[in-house]
Amino acid sequence: MNTTFLKKLGVNKIHSGAFDGSWRKTKGELLAVRSPVDGKEVAKVRMATPADYAAVSKKAHAAFLRWRELPAPQRGEYVRRIGNAFREHKELLGKLVTLEAGKIVQEGLGEAQECIDIADFAVGLSRQLYGLTIQSEREQHHMREMWQPLGTVGIITAFNFPIAVWAWNSMLALVCGDSCLWKPSLKTPLTAIAMTNIAAKVLGKEWAPLVGCVIGPDLTVGSALLDDPKVPLVSATGSTRMGRIVGPRVAQRFGKTLLELGGNNAILVMDDADLDLAVRAIVFGAVGTAGQRCTTTRRVLAHRKIIDKLQARLVKAYKSCKIGNPFDKKTLVGPLVDADAANAYADAIKAAKEQGGKVVVGGRRATVPATIKGGAYVQPTIVRCPETLPICKQETFAPILYLIPVRSLDEAIELNNDVPQGLSSAIFTDSVRSAERFTSAIGSDCGIANVNIGTSGAEIGGAFGGEKETGGGRESGSDSWKAYMRRQTQTINWGTSLPLAQGITFGS
Repeated sequence: MNTTFLKKLGVNKIHSGAFDGSWRKTKGELLAVRSPVDGKEVAKVRMATPADYAAVSKKAHAAFLRWRELPAPQRGEYVRRIGNAFREHKELLGKLVTLEAGKIVQEGLGEAQECIDIADFAVGLSRQLYGLTIQSEREQHHMREMWQPLGTVGIITAFNFPIAVWAWNSMLALVCGDSCLWKPSLKTPLTAIAMTNIAAKVLGKEWAPLVGCVIGPDLTVGSALLDDPKVPLVSATGSTRMGRIVGPRVAQRFGKTLLELGGNNAILVMDDADLDLAVRAIVFGAVGTAGQRCTTTRRVLAHRKIIDKLQARLVKAYKSCKIGNPFDKKTLVGPLVDADAANAYADAIKAAKEQGGKVVVGGRRATVPATIKGGAYVQPTIVRCPETLPICKQETFAPILYLIPVRSLDEAIELNNDVPQGLSSAIFTDSVRSAERFTSAIGSDCGIANVNIGTSGAEIGGAFGGEKETGGGRESGSDSWKAYMRRQTQTINWGTSLPLAQGITFGS
C-alpha cells in the first residue's frame, strides 16, 4: 500500500509520541501502527513517558496563562486559519483516516469536513461567548454573569473518529481561551500527529504548545492526565468501561469530565412509515463505518404490521453492500479495526443465537481479495429477535442489527429506553402525533431524538451527547462551549454606600 503521502502530513516512519511545541525526543516503547485495511505495519511511534507528559502539560499550562489574555475574536482568527489549513489538507486527511481507521473514502473525507465545519462554527462563536445581566436588589448595583477561560483541556479520543472528536473539543477550547492536551487512541496515533502538525504550524512557535499531544500507555501517560491538577477538564470519548474509570478518577481531585461513552441506538419504524426512507437510514446507520460508530443503529423496533416487509427489503439492501478495500470508491463496508473486534462480532452473534435470535443475513467473516486478507472483514448482519434479548442491551462495535417486533408506539418507546445507554434514537412515521410523542418528555430518553432520519450522522450545529451510561456530556454545537469555560458571577457597586443583600443590617 502506498503510504508516501504521510510525509506531506509530517508523519515520519518512526515518530515521536510527545508534542510540547515541537516533537520531543521520547524514550518510551515503540508502538507499531498497523492499518486495518490489510493488517500491515504503516509506521512506528516512540511512545511518551510520564516525564514527557509532565513536560507537555507544563508547556500547555504556560501557554494558557498567556493565551487567555487575548480577546476571544483574536483567538478566533487563529482558529479560522487552522480551519483553512484543514481545508487545504482535506484530501490527505481523509486518506489518512481511511488508512489508519479503515473508514471508506467518503467517510474519511466526511470526517475531515467535520473538522473544517467545527472550526468555522468556533470562529463565529468567538464573538458570541455571551453572559447575562442580572437585576440587583440593591440600589446602584448591577450584576452580570461572565464566562472565563478554564485552563488546559485534556482530550482523550477513540479510534473510530480519530480527528473529528479532537476538533470538536480543541476548536471550541481554543476560542474559549484554553490550551489542549490530546491523548489519542493507540490504534490511530498517526492522525493525531498529522492534525497536531497542521494546527501547530498555523499557531506558530509562540502558541504551538496550546495543542499539546501525548501518545502513550493508559496506565502511565493516561493516569498522569487523569491525575493532573493543571487539567481542570478531561473530555473523554470511548467505552462505558473507560468512563467508569475516568469519571471517578478525575472527580477525586474535583476536576470536571465531559464523557461521550457507549451507544445502543434504536430506530422505531411505525406502520405508517415511509419504508424507502427507513431502509436507507437503517442501512447507513447500521452498516456505515462497519458498525463502529457510537451512533450506529443497533436495534430496529418495527411494528408487527410491516416488520416482515421491512426485513425483506433490508436483507436485499444488505446483500448489495460491497465489502472490501475502503480505498475502493465502490466499497460500502470496510474492515473492523482489528482481530479483537472481529472476535467480539462472532461472540455477539453466537450469544444472540443461543438466546433465541435468528440470523437472516450475514453472520460470518467476509471473503476478500488476498491483498487485504490481513484485515478483519465481516459481513453486516441482521438478527431477527422475538423480543429484546440480553445481547440486545449490550453494545458490540460491529455491524450487527437486531430486528425486534413491537405492537404499538408506546411499546416501542419503552423498548427504546430499556437499555443502559442513551445516546441517539430515531422514529420513522408520517404521524405528527407519533413524532411529537416520541420527541416529548415521555418519549425517547436519549440525548438525540430524530424524526424520519437515522441515528447516525449528526451535524455540528447541535449539541452532541447522551444520557445514562453514555455519560451526559455535550460536545460540538449549541451551548456546548460552556463546558470549556468557568462561570463567574460579578456584582458591581457603582454607588457610595454599602447596602447588604437580603436587607441585612450589620453594626451601625
